[in-house]
Amino acid sequence: MGRFVLRRLLQSIPVLLGVTLLIHYLVFALPGDPLQALAGEKRVNPIVAAVLREQYHLDDPWILQYWHYMVDVFTGNFGETYTGREVSEIISERFPVTIKLALTAFVIEALMGVAAGVLAALRKGGFADNLVLISTLVLVSMPTFVSGSVLQLLLGVQWPLLPVAGIDEGWPTSYILPGFVLAAISMAYVSRLTRTSMMETMRADYVRTAVAKGLSRQRVIGRHALRNALIPIVTFLGVDLGFLMGGAIITERVFNLPGLGGQLADSIYLREQPVVVGLVTLLLLIFLAANLIVDLLYAVLDPRIRYE
Repeated sequence: MGRFVLRRLLQSIPVLLGVTLLIHYLVFALPGDPLQALAGEKRVNPIVAAVLREQYHLDDPWILQYWHYMVDVFTGNFGETYTGREVSEIISERFPVTIKLALTAFVIEALMGVAAGVLAALRKGGFADNLVLISTLVLVSMPTFVSGSVLQLLLGVQWPLLPVAGIDEGWPTSYILPGFVLAAISMAYVSRLTRTSMMETMRADYVRTAVAKGLSRQRVIGRHALRNALIPIVTFLGVDLGFLMGGAIITERVFNLPGLGGQLADSIYLREQPVVVGLVTLLLLIFLAANLIVDLLYAVLDPRIRYE
């Protein structure tokens, strides 16, 4: 197990370098001057501009800028914005909002998606199965900003049950509605994946053997069928956790949440390479950690899977 974890950690290093290199180049290639974008319509003082360009290596080739940035990252310094604010300070302020939103969406996606998929599989061809298939099709077809606006109107204005913007009421109240919107599309995929995996598992020989032995339906479904059917679902959920954090940009905009998504969008507009690459690096580390945890969970769900 230890060798497997070490091997996966070593494999993550080129992924980390490749993604940060690509993101840094894309931000560098954006048209316009980052200092002028920061100043807006005002004229930038030439002396101040020269000092800032030297301080942030803006006149260096992009590969040299990337080198300076990665040297700071590996020493624990994510850099600073062109206004002198530490990127780590921005992350510490906004990360709690995004992680709360992503985890809320993750719980909604996992619980509701798996429950709906199991129900559809056990009622194949019935009303529940058709309801799940139709509702998941609607969720997949509806863009996030549309579903968010509709739920804000229904549950926030016409029936004031939940807050429609901000985080003033704290967790979980302020995060339930945006969490559901963020999880909606993934929840539809989880439902369909669970349905397919569950139906295949129910036809397996060991499930038929368990039924022939006279085991109760609840035990057959929970201990034998669902446990093995969860393997592809856990894979999807582990990968999707990183996508939930990255996809929170639109949801945070719709619900006016002060998270990493809004900061990332603003930093891309202002061409602040340290902030953009720093936030992407953080999201990438979470994505890699989630994938490692998923691989380790395989051995828990299926004892036949072991890592040497």
